[in-house]
Amino acid sequence: MDTLVAKYSRPAYAQNEGLTEQDELDINEAVPGPSLKFAMPPVAQPSSWLRAATDDRSNPQCPIKIAHGTTTLAFRFQGGIIVATDSRATAGNWIASQTVKKVIEINSQLLGTMAGGAADCQYWLAWLGMQCRLHELRHKQRISVAAASKILANLVYQYKGMGLSMGTMCAGVTKEEGPALYYIDSDGTRLAGNLFCVGSGQTFAYGVLDAEYRYDLTEEEALELGSRSILAATHRDAYSGGFINLYHVKEEGWVKHGFSDTNPIFWKTKLEKGEFTNVTSNLD
Repeated sequence: MDTLVAKYSRPAYAQNEGLTEQDELDINEAVPGPSLKFAMPPVAQPSSWLRAATDDRSNPQCPIKIAHGTTTLAFRFQGGIIVATDSRATAGNWIASQTVKKVIEINSQLLGTMAGGAADCQYWLAWLGMQCRLHELRHKQRISVAAASKILANLVYQYKGMGLSMGTMCAGVTKEEGPALYYIDSDGTRLAGNLFCVGSGQTFAYGVLDAEYRYDLTEEEALELGSRSILAATHRDAYSGGFINLYHVKEEGWVKHGFSDTNPIFWKTKLEKGEFTNVTSNLD
């Protein structure tokens, strides 16, 4: 029993350790993964119907309004890539959870972030993790970040206009590419860049990043900048909050640097650095 519990307590990418590559390949090909076939509305043009029912930009009176909010960010620097997110999940004006893990560990070298619909992001990034592992087993080498992001972008483009809600980033470091960062959304958009923020709190995070970001940051400075940017978003954006989830992605793999409550970080920043002057520390 202890062995079984230990196996499934590990991250998904590590659960098959101990198997040979051929055994794992046989298992992955024999066991059906996440399906690519979904039930569609019984109408002549499902995509048009779904767009009319869910796109509140073009039709403010649409019957299904997908409410979501978050703050996720990632940026490249000379020591790799920093990935940081908040942890609040909202359902409209209701805070559904304060402890959502918005960084998806696709494999031991590749991270994805989730913004938009939690179910969409979790499902498709899990599917991407399966594709990345199958590529590694078949070709005996790690998949590039560019290829992984392209697989995901091509997949979600097939469902464009059908109600998906995704704004994700893929981050990884390879010997050939160096630090590589891509933004992918549910319209099939795929962009490479040095710095991205995604979610309802992105404008507040960009304010801090634009002022302090530079490529030659040290590791300590980069981690502090990622944390401080998320903190600014959680302070000003009602749909962001909870904890700061912080990762550093290197060529040898990613390193997690904590899942830290924003409240003590906020007060430490205010009292030690004199920031957030709109908030008083006096109780009288």
